[in-house]
Amino acid sequence: PCVSDASIEEMESDDFHGVLCPGGFMPDKLRRDAKVLSLVSEFAEQGKLVAAICHGGWIPISAKVYSGVRVTGSPGIKDDLENAGAIWEDAAVVVDRHFISSRKPDDLPDFCRAIIEFFRQIGT
Repeated sequence: PCVSDASIEEMESDDFHGVLCPGGFMPDKLRRDAKVLSLVSEFAEQGKLVAAICHGGWIPISAKVYSGVRVTGSPGIKDDLENAGAIWEDAAVVVDRHFISSRKPDDLPDFCRAIIEFFRQIGT
């Protein structure tokens, strides 16, 4: 297992090239953390990567950064995404500028390729 050696409270957006919002059940907790929402908002404002897979889309929803953004995610949060002003697409991966989203673990190869391509294009 991976063990974190950093605290969310210590993180600053200037120290990272983007954020990946994981799926599963943790996004429901992370979306209630003010520091997480602040970081995601900063990444979006700075044009840095904001990636989400599965239920991870809940985090950018709560950070209020998805309005007008083309996205995908778990079908279980489709209504939440649309109610937040996002434009839902049923695709393995959706790239809209610096926002990259994916539906489920089966889509991970496409999701990872899109993230790698994003960083390749910006020279990171």
